[in-house]
Amino acid sequence: MFINKIINKLLESFISDESFARKYGVTIGSNCKVSTRNFSSEPYLITIGDNVRIAQGVKFFTHGGLIPFRKENPTLDIFGKISVGDNVHIGDGAFILPGVKIESNCIIGAGSVVSKSVPTGSVVAGNPARIVSTLDDFLDRANVISFGTKGMSFEEKKDVLLSTSSEDPRFITKPFMSGRL
Repeated sequence: MFINKIINKLLESFISDESFARKYGVTIGSNCKVSTRNFSSEPYLITIGDNVRIAQGVKFFTHGGLIPFRKENPTLDIFGKISVGDNVHIGDGAFILPGVKIESNCIIGAGSVVSKSVPTGSVVAGNPARIVSTLDDFLDRANVISFGTKGMSFEEKKDVLLSTSSEDPRFITKPFMSGRL
């Protein structure tokens, strides 16, 4: 029994994150790129559409944390299904909480804590996640500053980026924080 567990864990280390998710019951559409294995203890409550990118460190939570409160009610358990529509990007380290529905054509910013459902065509970010833009507005801005390097080799892309002035407005820059020191 113990040896079988070790062998299964070893074999799991050789399969893709997407295959791992499917093995444990996550429903995943076509043309997805899954880079996490954090699908909670009820992965079968999670449905992912087509053309979805889930970055590393993303965590899905399908249940509430009620263990400390089971003294009075030992069978206390709450759950929420999670659904992700088509054409969605979920950034690195995002948390998707129970009962959340992310509709199609959305971007979830890295590190976001998604505690409410996300309407179609939204870009959300933060903790808690809030709508920061429409997808159309975000893509309009992205197209203006795009370097057009997708499809280039590592060396070609490196040459383009390192030969471009740091002052080029296509490079993303962030303003300084305000407040007192």
